[in-house]
Amino acid sequence: MTATSVRGIDHIGVTVPDLETATLFLARAFGAEVLYDTLRRQDGPNGGPDVERRLGVPAGTQQLAIRMLALPGGGPGIELFEFQGPRREPPVLPCDFGWQHVALYADDLDAAVRDCVAAGATLLAEAQPLPGPEAGEHNRFAYLRTPWGSTLQLLTYPDPQPWERTASRRSAGAWPTDPARPAAATG
Repeated sequence: MTATSVRGIDHIGVTVPDLETATLFLARAFGAEVLYDTLRRQDGPNGGPDVERRLGVPAGTQQLAIRMLALPGGGPGIELFEFQGPRREPPVLPCDFGWQHVALYADDLDAAVRDCVAAGATLLAEAQPLPGPEAGEHNRFAYLRTPWGSTLQLLTYPDPQPWERTASRRSAGAWPTDPARPAAATG
């Protein structure tokens, strides 16, 4: 086995129908802030054979605007894309092939759900306990739909999870939860 130079997720790219509406949702729901615009609407559109080849999109597709946002507390950025062109498919559902959802950790799951709904998301079902190897008395999750139709998961796991007792490492997001929480096994 060889070592890799990959260190983690830098950002998540999301195609949205309207960049400003999506930015407003992410700011209201999560306190996201704009870092920069890679492509401002007034400087675009950006298209042609090079863009089509680089992104693997159909001929005639154009980038209208691109923006990078940051969530509070660090973690990966969220890069928003707005396109126009000959193909516009609806967002994937969890049963479709491809990246199916983005999961965000919340210290207060109920408040995060309320903020998302107030910002325009649709709660798919009330928060549920995390199952099996992720279970814990206060460990829960909820799925929502963003205003543009993508699936969003919010979760919290302040209690130790059963899988941590035997794991050699913590999952990618070693979130600073309850300071009294025992550390995961490092064996």
